[in-house]
Formats: sequence, C-alpha cells, structure tokens
Amino acid sequence: MITEEIKDKRVAVLLSGGVDSSVVLYELANRGLSPDCFYINIGPEEEEQWDCTAEEDLEMATAVAQKYGCRLEVVDCHREYWDQVTRYTMEKVKAGLTPNPDVMCNRLIKFGAFHEKRGHAYDLIATGHYAQTEWSEGKKWLTTSPDPVKDQTDFLAQIEPWQLAKALFPIGHYQKGEVRMVAEREHLVNARRRDSQGICFLGKVNYNDYIRRYLGENPGDVIEWETGRRIGGHRGLWFHTIGQRKGLGFGGGPWFVVKKDVEQNILYVSNGYDPETAYKQHFPIRAFHFLTPTELPENITFKIRHTPDFTSAKLEKLPDNTFMVHSEKPIHGVAPGQFCVVYDQDHHRCFGSGEISI
Repeated sequence: MITEEIKDKRVAVLLSGGVDSSVVLYELANRGLSPDCFYINIGPEEEEQWDCTAEEDLEMATAVAQKYGCRLEVVDCHREYWDQVTRYTMEKVKAGLTPNPDVMCNRLIKFGAFHEKRGHAYDLIATGHYAQTEWSEGKKWLTTSPDPVKDQTDFLAQIEPWQLAKALFPIGHYQKGEVRMVAEREHLVNARRRDSQGICFLGKVNYNDYIRRYLGENPGDVIEWETGRRIGGHRGLWFHTIGQRKGLGFGGGPWFVVKKDVEQNILYVSNGYDPETAYKQHFPIRAFHFLTPTELPENITFKIRHTPDFTSAKLEKLPDNTFMVHSEKPIHGVAPGQFCVVYDQDHHRCFGSGEISI
C-alpha cells in the first residue's frame, strides 16, 4: 500500500531523532526512495533552563539521515510554535479549560508551519505517527493503528483535510515492538532510545512550571462541592484539571477536582475513592472538526484522552450544529476544553474531533 502511495511522489520525512521517525526513513529507503529529511526546531531559546533534548535529537536525526544518504535540513519553527501553540495553551488554561498542545502542534506546526516553509514543495509528508489511512469512494480517511496503546489518531484529529491528503504514515501498520525490532535489525543509532513523554518540546520540564512561567499564580479557595465547606487554597485554577486526584495535598482524602469557577476563582472538589461527581455520561461538543467531509453516524465510539480504550455512544446533532454525546457508561474526568475524538462503531475510521463545552 505504501509502495503504491509513494510512486512518482515527492516525499519529505520529518525526522525527530526518535526511533519511530527513523524507521519511517528506513521503510522509504528500503523501497528505493532517497527522500529529503527535515528536523523541526520548536524548542525554547533557554535550552539549559528547560533541560531540552533538542541537541541530542538533532544528533540522532543527522546520524540516521547520513546512514541512508539523505539530505537533512533544520527548519526553525520556534517562533511559530511559541506564537501559536503556546498562545492557544495559555488562553485555554487561563479560561479554566483543559487544552491539548500536542494536538495543535500537529495541525499548526508539523503539517502547518513546516508546510508553509518547506512542505509545499512535496506531495507527501511522512511522519512517525502510529496511524493509517485508507481511500474509499475517492475520499481519504484517517484510520487507527493495530497497536491500541500507541495509536495516535487522537493526536491527529484536528489536522485539516488538505493536511490529511498529504500525510503519510509508513509505520502505522506496525506494533511498537515491531518497530523496535526493525531498528535493532538495521542497527539504527537510536534503536534503544526511550520514547519521549509529555508535551513535545518540554523535555523533562514540568507542565506546571511551564504554565507558571507565563501565567504566574492566582491563589483562591478550594471548596467541597457537596457541603460548601472551605478545605484549603489553590495557587491558580490553571494548575488543575477536572478529574485530577494527585497533587492536591489535602488531608482526609482522596479528593477529586470536579469543577472550576473561573469568575469566582474557586476550585471545587469531592471526597471519596470514586465519587459520582467525578463522572459524566452526557456532554456537549462544539466546533466539530471533520478530517474527511461526511455525515456523522448516530452510533459511534469515542475517547477524550490518550488511551487504548474506546467507549461506545450515541451522537445527537443539536439545532446549533453542536453535538451531544450520550455515552453508554459514565466517563471519568470529562473536562471542558478537552477534545472528544469520534470514531465509527468499530473504532477504525476517525471522523475528527470537537471541543467539550460543558
């Protein structure tokens, strides 16, 4: 399938320095291609302060490109990342929402800013995402990986249809273990390198430290939802998300975050090991973003965070072109600002995603 898709096409490979994108290059080189490779620089200027891994990433990417005789170019998208993705993140958390910077990085940077700078010269842009595509009746669809743990269609569910048209996922048919085996067999320099964790550019930086740098602190009260009793204080609503349990620091717990009142700067919590207030079964989503133009079916599966699990639901279209998700079971930690990613009943095709707006 990949061989047919790349035939007579100009292909760019986004090399991150990790094992996944390196095996992407192997897959293409093994099919006789010598694609141009690009390393996207999105890291902060103060690398030593943020303990960024960009220097090691670039060394790894350079070594892999040289192994296959491919040209590697560094594309600086630093300013675009911090102007677009960071602004998106800070505006959302300041409004009391739960954003996903990695989702917007794919849309705005990897398939956005890169395309504007260099990608427009290529027919296809190959990345190391665990996802697949298929064609049906002249339409290209984003489909899930056979590895449910590594599947990354949820991170791709906000890219534009024209970006999906140019997307190529050469390792999407693999399990993660198989990718490691290929890397070992081909003696890739990063075959045993650990996968990156967390937000794509922060390296080892704590997410709360990242937020504190831009928004500071804004102390307020923590109130028990059921009783209205003040049990303590918080340093800023943006350090907490709905469903959070760890890191609250109150005795007599466990405590779960169940609501944020941005106007009054109040964090509401519930006590107990599994309080009902930590769950929702029905919730609205707005501004649904379609990967492929279509009509959404009534019976769907969905996920609201990066997890191997899909949940069945019925989707109700409302008069204002928003949707109500009626989950077959209550879902823990449903938070406004999260993306609800929608799939078909077999969780094969990904239709796109909308923002939870409760």
